[in-house]
Amino acid sequence: MTDRKKTAIVILNWNGEELFSRFLPSVLQYSRGENVSVWLADNGSTDQSVSYVSLNFPEVKIIELKQNHGFAGGYNLALRQIEADYYVLVNSDVEVTEGWLKPCLERFDLDPGLAALQPKVLSYHQRDRFEYAGAAGGFIDRWGFPFCRGRILTETEPDTGQYDQPVSLFWATGACLFIRAGLFHQSGGFDDDFFAHMEEIDLCWRLKNRGWKIGIEPRSRVYHLGGATLSYRSPQKVYLNFRNNLWMLLKNLPRKKVLPVLFFRMVLDGVAALHFLLIGEMKAFTSVFRAHMAFWKTLGRFRNKRRALLPEVSVNDHPEIFRGSMVFRFYLLKQKRFTDFRFPV
Repeated sequence: MTDRKKTAIVILNWNGEELFSRFLPSVLQYSRGENVSVWLADNGSTDQSVSYVSLNFPEVKIIELKQNHGFAGGYNLALRQIEADYYVLVNSDVEVTEGWLKPCLERFDLDPGLAALQPKVLSYHQRDRFEYAGAAGGFIDRWGFPFCRGRILTETEPDTGQYDQPVSLFWATGACLFIRAGLFHQSGGFDDDFFAHMEEIDLCWRLKNRGWKIGIEPRSRVYHLGGATLSYRSPQKVYLNFRNNLWMLLKNLPRKKVLPVLFFRMVLDGVAALHFLLIGEMKAFTSVFRAHMAFWKTLGRFRNKRRALLPEVSVNDHPEIFRGSMVFRFYLLKQKRFTDFRFPV
């Protein structure tokens, strides 16, 4: 498409018409500038999303996709049509704040080795607390469980400035992701097979394996509603998270670690499934089983993906991977804050 801008803010939408009046005005108000464009990538919505935005926010450029390709596929298709130096991928349920863009874009100019970064993500409803999807930056443990500064599993912390340092991350949230456009495409973008959930962690891992850095800019903050498309307790979300996590581990782990980590991770998944069964969440229990069946059915295809990625790996030992078990620390040692963890362990 024409009318190229340096920075393209891209909002992926699926049936989110009711969110636009609440969240889109802040994006437009605080993102004005001659080098910034705002895009709506509509993922085959069946509501009046496209007509509502066209009528009420005519400055927003619209890409219409014919069906719902999920977070991964939808963004991949849309971003192929948008030329820019930087993409800013923003969920439709994110409220941005004054000055949110400038410090993040300055970080790219100052650090040519930085591939992607995120702002601080706070809760829309509890504005002094971090929000589940990203908080103050993402990490994983040795078994592939993701967690954040400010959010361990479902436990979120109040923001008291304890994470106002711009540190190196393992992954940056897809709820508000700043990324160099060229690197997004060179690395293959998101993995379409993931559909939704953990595709941003997979992408960041691939970038880190190629020697690039992921960061956070705490001077920038946004507020995220969360769960607007798929509830955090949805059986489909459980299925996608468990399935995609196994795929991600198979694709990105070093050769010596891939088999033992996958084996132990499957054992831990079995424990989680048993927990769901004991507390009466049958749909979640079934979702874990379905996720493992999907993993085994696609094993050959993902082994091929792994082989294709191996020549690109220049770094496979990352200090942002917690060497212990986050789940063990959380449940048995009651360590529920990121500051309880020490790297490397």
